[in-house]
Amino acid sequence: MKGRIIMKGNVQDMALVTSQPISFYGGVDPNTGIILEKGHALQGKSVKGKILVFPTGKGSTVGSYTLYRMKKSGTAPSGIINKECETVIAVGAIISEIPCVDMIDISKIQTDDLVIIENENVIILNVDKR
Repeated sequence: MKGRIIMKGNVQDMALVTSQPISFYGGVDPNTGIILEKGHALQGKSVKGKILVFPTGKGSTVGSYTLYRMKKSGTAPSGIINKECETVIAVGAIISEIPCVDMIDISKIQTDDLVIIENENVIILNVDKR
């Protein structure tokens, strides 16, 4: 799949996927990378070292700096794939140098798929027979 580069880079990791928006400010513990938002589909899951796949961000602009803090402390996702990347996630990915691409059909990716981000290209390596 080809998308739009938000932050260039190359990464290969396991996907963590949700159809719900994510807020990094208040919704994710920056010290652990665990999603805290009550009722979120990924509540209790860690984004650390995963390619985080979600439709869009939400919440405060402080979320950009939360992503940066996570990158510095080693709890950030290794990559981000969005359906539509809004400003908070874009700024966070850029200042944190986390590869990020949007305009991707995220319904084609499932949690635990092995995914490669190569700039604007998203490759799913181990798609199970769906």
